[in-house]
Amino acid sequence: MAGANASRIERWIPGLRAARSYQRPWLRSDLVAGVVLAAILVPQGMAYAELAGLPAVTGLYTTVACLVAYAVFGPSRVLVLGPDSSVSPLILAAITPLLLSGGSPARAIELAAMLAILVGLIEIGLGVGKLGFVADLLASEVQVGYMNGLGITIIVGQLPKLFGFSTDADSFVAKVRAFVDNIEKTHGTTLVVGLCVLAVLLVLPRFTKRVPAVLVAVVGATVVSAVLDLSAKGVATVGSLPQGVPTPTVPWTKVSDVWPLVVAAVGITLVSLTDTIATATSFAARRGDEVEPDQEMIGMGMANIAAGLFQGFAVSTSGSRTAVADQSGAKSQVSGLVGAGLVVLLLLFLNSLLADLPQTALAAVVITAALSLIDVGALRRYWRIRKGALVLSLVATLGVVLLGVLQGIAVAIILAILMFFRRNWWPHGVVLGQVEGLEGWHSLRAYPDAEELPDIVIYRWEAPLFFANAGAFRQQIRRLAREREPAFIVLQCEAMTDVDVTAAEMLERLDDELNAAGTHLAFVEMRSRLQDLTLRYGLLETLDKDRFYPTLEVALRELQEPEP
Repeated sequence: MAGANASRIERWIPGLRAARSYQRPWLRSDLVAGVVLAAILVPQGMAYAELAGLPAVTGLYTTVACLVAYAVFGPSRVLVLGPDSSVSPLILAAITPLLLSGGSPARAIELAAMLAILVGLIEIGLGVGKLGFVADLLASEVQVGYMNGLGITIIVGQLPKLFGFSTDADSFVAKVRAFVDNIEKTHGTTLVVGLCVLAVLLVLPRFTKRVPAVLVAVVGATVVSAVLDLSAKGVATVGSLPQGVPTPTVPWTKVSDVWPLVVAAVGITLVSLTDTIATATSFAARRGDEVEPDQEMIGMGMANIAAGLFQGFAVSTSGSRTAVADQSGAKSQVSGLVGAGLVVLLLLFLNSLLADLPQTALAAVVITAALSLIDVGALRRYWRIRKGALVLSLVATLGVVLLGVLQGIAVAIILAILMFFRRNWWPHGVVLGQVEGLEGWHSLRAYPDAEELPDIVIYRWEAPLFFANAGAFRQQIRRLAREREPAFIVLQCEAMTDVDVTAAEMLERLDDELNAAGTHLAFVEMRSRLQDLTLRYGLLETLDKDRFYPTLEVALRELQEPEP
């Protein structure tokens, strides 16, 4: 009984299982990976905090809290969570309208922390409810379009900081116009530093993956800034960070703020979970591990709640940081704990270490991350294989760029739903024939010269048959019956996964209508479950029960036999 209880506890707290099975030889690898990880956690955490409209130090609070919480509640041995370039703009979009009536940095932190807790609660609810499938709500082409729009939006928003000035614009078009109108305010030294950091971030990874480019760029920019006293020359720097770590507190906000934050939390959840499950699956496959989507949601949820309690903001999985940990030899979440510990040491004893880090360097870090979100190769692939996917992707991109990141998520979700209904509402139905030199039966659309049988039309329906497409199915069958006047229309049902009540009633009326005109329906390769459904629907009272066949060959042999 004690063993069963322990197993149950470890199921909900995977960190206990990981601690019990930890192997001492892993420690050296985890320590090394943790040190390397900390080197990129600090600058990226600070950069993504500013991208979210928050003080840079909150990115470090977030990093520590989420890494510790995920080490306890997350199932993956190597996944690295933290502030993310795809989530931070959503946080900014969510809290900015709530600050328009007046708000201090403290209020922004409060709103972002509450948003993180709401995200965490939603993710835990999905995990406990075993609703991992929500991670698949965004189709690939829609997700690519959304990420492309997000990348473009981030880059445009960071350009003023890279060039050394600021603007008050909020929408994409306004930001572009404001940047162009204020380009003469460019601070030359700031721009040179930013471009040099950007060059290191983009070029160094082409030569080596062993040395983190972000570490080289940030350390180099900080050293140059300190030696040349660039802050005295007008280059904006980060300044000393507040010393110490915050105590856990529950962020309270106005009741009127809750609903807008909940809406934003749903969008953040969709984006982060989609990325998390994909990243977890990829790295688990490399290690021979199994992905636990529902537990991943719980682990992510606990990480977000921890971040919210420690003055942080919503987090997601980072594919790049996970790759760094993996390449550095990380064996377990101990590497993340080591990284978190080093960040705490920085906050406690070395809070002035990055005081001379130029703000333009952080802008370069964010722009590099945004460039990694843009996938032009996917658009080329869509152009080659499916033009409709390209159109959907571009529409999703425009939704983000023109309407905003939160509205862009709504556009992406609506597109995904419409795409699902489009493919099932007006699915492909094809007439089949035999092609010389090829086995089986093939579409007349692909092979116009395929031969058909006299008095028999073989028709394949490639979707579930339900209320939304029942009318389209009826019209296509009626047209075939009217134009060809066959004795039989054989429905090849291999791809038909469901028949709902509306579709069943349609089949009953359609069969009566066709029988009156001298045409009969026959069904081939219908799943046994669907045949049972037809019994329950009472269809066998109208449809001929002898016209259900296991294979097309059996059906054609019997239908072509002369009647005695």
